[in-house]
Amino acid sequence: MKFEILSLFPEIILNSIKFSIIKRALEENYIEIEAINPRNFSKDRHKKVDDTPYGGGAGMLLACQPYLDALKSIKKIENSETIIMSPQGKIFDQQMAKELSKKDQLIIICGHYEGFDERIKEISKATEISIGDFVMTGGEYPALCIIDSITRLIPGVLGDVESFEYDSHYDGLLEHPHYTKPREYEDLCVPDILLSGNHEKIKEYRRLQQFIVTKRKRPDLYEKFVKSEISDYDKIIIEKYRQLLE
Repeated sequence: MKFEILSLFPEIILNSIKFSIIKRALEENYIEIEAINPRNFSKDRHKKVDDTPYGGGAGMLLACQPYLDALKSIKKIENSETIIMSPQGKIFDQQMAKELSKKDQLIIICGHYEGFDERIKEISKATEISIGDFVMTGGEYPALCIIDSITRLIPGVLGDVESFEYDSHYDGLLEHPHYTKPREYEDLCVPDILLSGNHEKIKEYRRLQQFIVTKRKRPDLYEKFVKSEISDYDKIIIEKYRQLLE
């Protein structure tokens, strides 16, 4: 997977990918990340990339020419997707992360200031994506959230596929509780089933806990999940523990 990030502040991107899983994914060539500064494509002698909005209004808008020329400089490959970070976009979720992780190239356009000239969106035909119903100063940190979320889904990055298959939201449910040593801490004990060595029972217990946690914390997700095409295994657990889930 190759990430191409259009940003006026490429240092934010490049300084943030030097750690943890993303750093390892880069070193092992699972991903490539390039940050491209549209300012380098500006035809203005002062390398200006923004201007005042027609019709008046506060703030400055990012102009078409630097961004679209920067976009044209990228060599697109066949299995590619272009997205633009925007508070008006579709909310990014785990399902979207899974879909985008199957791409070979992801081009992310990051805004700043008051926003984009609308023609950047129209000409680029980029998909608008938001990470939530709030506004940030720029698109760099939302872009990093997306890069992180997608990278961990690329086969081989985490090593063990189970590392993400039981993540919250991976299949529509929240994650089950986890415990480590010591067995008892301030009168709170690790559930006995997790110490039993019975892997089938542990698997069932953890799946049940996913149902319980999701129903308690996010009843909207739980209702959506049980109305979907769930597996026979899940149907058995829901029926078996119906009283606990009521």
